Amino acid sequence: MKKLLTGNESIARGAYEAGVHFAAAYPGTPSTEIMENIAQYEAITSEWAPNEKVALEAVIGASIAGARSMASMKHVGVNVAADPLMTFAYTGVNGGMVLITADEPGMHSSQNEQDNRNYAKFAKIPLLEPASSQECKDMLIEAFEISETFDAPVMIRMTTRVCHSKGLVECYDRNEKAIKPYTKHMSKYHPIPKHARGMRVRAEERLEKLRVFSETTPLNQMILNNSEIGVITSGVSYQYAREVFGDTASYLKLGFTNPMPAAKIAAFAKEVKTIYIIEENDPIIEEFVERLGIACKGKEVFPKMGEMTPDVIRKSLGQPSFDTIDFEDLTVPRPPAFCAGCPHRGFFYELGKLKNVVISGDIGCYALGFDEPYNATDFSICMGASISMGHGAQTIFNKLGAEAPRVISVLGDSTFFHTGINSVIEVLYNKGNSINVILDNRVTAMTGHQENPGSGYTIQGEHIGEMAIEPILKTLGAKRVRQIDPNNLKEVKETLNWALESDEASFIITRWPCALKRFTEADREEFKDAFTAHCTVKTEKCIGCKKCLGVGCPAISFNQETKKTTIDPNVCVGCEVCLQVCPVKAIEKEAAQ
Repeated sequence: MKKLLTGNESIARGAYEAGVHFAAAYPGTPSTEIMENIAQYEAITSEWAPNEKVALEAVIGASIAGARSMASMKHVGVNVAADPLMTFAYTGVNGGMVLITADEPGMHSSQNEQDNRNYAKFAKIPLLEPASSQECKDMLIEAFEISETFDAPVMIRMTTRVCHSKGLVECYDRNEKAIKPYTKHMSKYHPIPKHARGMRVRAEERLEKLRVFSETTPLNQMILNNSEIGVITSGVSYQYAREVFGDTASYLKLGFTNPMPAAKIAAFAKEVKTIYIIEENDPIIEEFVERLGIACKGKEVFPKMGEMTPDVIRKSLGQPSFDTIDFEDLTVPRPPAFCAGCPHRGFFYELGKLKNVVISGDIGCYALGFDEPYNATDFSICMGASISMGHGAQTIFNKLGAEAPRVISVLGDSTFFHTGINSVIEVLYNKGNSINVILDNRVTAMTGHQENPGSGYTIQGEHIGEMAIEPILKTLGAKRVRQIDPNNLKEVKETLNWALESDEASFIITRWPCALKRFTEADREEFKDAFTAHCTVKTEKCIGCKKCLGVGCPAISFNQETKKTTIDPNVCVGCEVCLQVCPVKAIEKEAAQ
């Protein structure tokens, strides 16, 4: 049967059809929906892991035990998982193992644009690059065959457009794969130097076998149309190139890109006069072709960054873009903002008013605290880094004397479980004195409300009881811990002052659910009347001071004619932050109709 599926849904379907038994992931756009869709297949044990390293390690364990297993993550997640990946590339597999990396050319929701094809080359493992939803499913199934045939973990590189675009996919029944017997094998799975030296040799021998495979596999296709222009490309860039050149060019479509097929590339080069290399981000194919002594045009023509869309290709070649309808652009730039009722708003409103503090940020919805009207973040690097960075910065500031700033580190609840706990240990073990805030909005909000250890539910919705942050902090040795309601501005202000007055490490937990969260029974019990009312402005009391606009809520607007503030009852959820800010008590709370 045929189904209309996204690339992510197709990967999940491929996992089912390939007989996968175990899958683990940490959510991250554009990869998140892979594991969410795998979870619907009862034949596959699927898990959200606390971070990508743990996910890959669990998958490696399942592979060694004899099961086909897979991990999925966004591109920066592979940085977290690189440690086990590099060594498992030496040991090889028992049951087939596949790692999905979802790269983000154009950085739609990511802090960098790294090209994870480099990881496959670095780890000396096979790499596949699907260009469509059908290829996502087919290549995943093939990847498991390659993994078990060549005794290697296999990487599949997807990109945002492949992950989220839809296409018709031929679907079949599950090919049930028996779990392979586990045999104790110290020289294969115990990489002490004595064993690892042999593994290193075998990795190179395997790579040579894979080079032979790359020349014959139908994953690499030569499509000859025209001898004037030849395009060598991979992944979604093939679709873009076809849209620009159509049948006026010939193509070498590389679906298996590590190692690359040198002989096939050389044969293709003899068929065409001019070769263009069209690939997103790093010139990996281009550099390989150049090492073969083949003249080609790559990054000197096409951009080194961003998506290689058809319009980008046309502009790079000096071709006219398609005609578009002219219109007068009257749009007003609208930066992203916290949602109405977001529990981060009240906290960042008060945090941004503090003087002589440096604020170490992290990756999540709360990253928006850097912008107007809060201006409440100084820097951020990667997930879980805020507390570590804050500790390092505070250690240096402490050397500058009493007038030096205090550091306040901020991260979310899912990020705390991801890698934040390790950072807390760093602070406490080394007698740090930074101020550390965990914003617990009861869900992994930024990537689409996935569960995490703090929410108390698994990916299947099974209730297992939450891992509460406060007792974890105290178990680690934190002596100064407070949990507060971030919508209570007085409590937020007092608690921040409480932390600033001490020269010891302090920990603040802001606990209030995301305004978009679907409440569980436990949420309804704890937060009772949350989001059941809205605020309204009594216009006769409003003096038009605009102070309420300073909380940055999208439900609040200012009427230039009446010089009064209004609150949209269809957007407001009654968090009361604006009510507390109003100096003339012109804002009141009303029950929802």
